[in-house]
Amino acid sequence: MDFNGNEQALVRLGQALQARDYRFVTVTPATHARVNSRSGNESARTLRDVFGWNRPFQEEILPAPIFDLMKEAKILTPHPLGWKSRLRASTLHGKLFFHSAYPTEAADSVFFGPDTYRFARMIQDFLDRNACPIRRAVDIGCGAGPGAIVFSSEQPETETFATDINPAALSLTRVNAALNGVAHLICCQSNLVSEVPGQFDLIMANPPYLNDPAQRAYRHGGGPLGSALSLAIVETALESLTPGGVLLLYTGVAMQEGQDPFFSAVQHTLDNTGFLYRYQELDPDVFGEELLEPAYSSAERIAAVALQVTAPES
Repeated sequence: MDFNGNEQALVRLGQALQARDYRFVTVTPATHARVNSRSGNESARTLRDVFGWNRPFQEEILPAPIFDLMKEAKILTPHPLGWKSRLRASTLHGKLFFHSAYPTEAADSVFFGPDTYRFARMIQDFLDRNACPIRRAVDIGCGAGPGAIVFSSEQPETETFATDINPAALSLTRVNAALNGVAHLICCQSNLVSEVPGQFDLIMANPPYLNDPAQRAYRHGGGPLGSALSLAIVETALESLTPGGVLLLYTGVAMQEGQDPFFSAVQHTLDNTGFLYRYQELDPDVFGEELLEPAYSSAERIAAVALQVTAPES
């Protein structure tokens, strides 16, 4: 992979954190806010406070190499209490991932959170069951790259693409791939798979699924309840999977009056096509704070779901 200067410094910073056995599990924004609002958490005292909880800090609490690498990577921003990191670092499956600072308000923010852990588990569970060769794979809307990197770590011989419309996401995916020893991942700026011709044995996707009034790319799924992008990925799978190929889609659904409008749309799209599908509700209640927004006035809850679609063999 080719890296610019900032990315090279960021790789070295990540390696320095790995050498210090850095660990952090990213929580929901609501939990993050509650923990940081506790008395005594106004500023950072540890590496986890700086890169995980993303609290402001004084230079002297960090080892000099860490602060110098942050400066070289251009991720320092001044703060009334000293400095603050423009990126967070989280760990998953023993791997380290850089992603956007808290709160993720910018239009080009790169998401990482509890959904990421569920998505990675979905991929790992599939790999544990799968006995078919996977020659070509793609992670659509890769974000910080966890899906593609978890997969490529297990399947190093597969030609694997990581696509996203956000250049900032692709930059962090390159960095995170290097940090986790995945040198063969192919990063490509693309809307779905428009810039990656050909077919795939595996399509993975953890797309945004909320209705975001600001229409930030990492949150806004399109349509009245955020499902438009997820449905577009299902339709892409119909055209882009090899015979016997598989789509793994992790997404969220706004449930209405006990009904699942996303699954109804999936059935309408897939029935009578010969494609097989499995559907599972993974968590019945995520992002409950969104129900306060006008767009969700008719929703009872938002559920995290997993969809696996398998193309017919011939």
